[in-house]
Amino acid sequence: MSSGEKTRPAKPQDMSSSWYEASARQRVDFVLDAGSFQEFLGPEMREVSPHLRVFDLPEQFDDGIVIGRGLLAGSPVFIAAQEGRFMGGAFGEVHGAKLTGLLRAARDAKSIPLLILFDTGGVRLQEANAGELAIAEIMRAVVEARTAGVKIIGLIGGRAGCYGGGGLTAGCCSALVVSEQGRIAVSGPEVIETNRGIEEFDARDRALVWRTMGGKHRHLIGAADVFVDDTAEAFREAASTLVETVAGLTLETLLNEQLRLEKRLQSFGASGDALDIWKAIGVPEAASVPGMPTEKFISLADKLRSTHHDAR
Repeated sequence: MSSGEKTRPAKPQDMSSSWYEASARQRVDFVLDAGSFQEFLGPEMREVSPHLRVFDLPEQFDDGIVIGRGLLAGSPVFIAAQEGRFMGGAFGEVHGAKLTGLLRAARDAKSIPLLILFDTGGVRLQEANAGELAIAEIMRAVVEARTAGVKIIGLIGGRAGCYGGGGLTAGCCSALVVSEQGRIAVSGPEVIETNRGIEEFDARDRALVWRTMGGKHRHLIGAADVFVDDTAEAFREAASTLVETVAGLTLETLLNEQLRLEKRLQSFGASGDALDIWKAIGVPEAASVPGMPTEKFISLADKLRSTHHDAR
């Protein structure tokens, strides 16, 4: 190794571990250099939700989100990780305030990237108004931070997926990393079925759910920038690459994103199933995509995906 080449800090954890199975704190440890994490408002601060006790529901001392800063391959980053095992990673008042505060800290620092490890079902029903307000504040803070020059990378591959306000927030990020297990949508399967009927969407049809909202579909249509295997190492490597390469936010970026979305609606708005979209974009055997191994799928996606007007 040459004297000018950056050495990569050793990682004591098993980096082949499943991202899907890991907790929020394990994912933080996976992504950051060993021993570099400095937590803000940790469990010792006892910042719990003021609403859950009213419903006699259990509280968690970090309110289901871990925030702080550390090093990624030797460079400083801010990081937030949602705990999908606590209330499905849902947004509440404190949960949302912690993420908003971290985004504002990144905005003020300007040059330090921020990683959001999404794992959420959306807003807590028990904190509906406070949770919805939190989402609005978070999205505003994301745009303010990106306008200030901050690169915000979302990582999605947890049990709860990335739904509701989480899906909206993810769409505001500079770039997204997703695994096959990751799901991204504004409305979850059960919500769609409840409001529109089983004829519109059968939430029990798991194959339908995964090919509609899953990582492979989101990557193929350009909604997720990088597709990775379900390992800690794959997510870390993707995050490390994106914080170095992703473009900043400009007016041109927004206009191009709008153009990309308009064209996507024109091309696929009448499609009744993800299979129809995959066929339309040139997948030779669309039905084989769900069972396709990661490396083969990435190779296929790289051949099919065109440059989306430098969107995002």
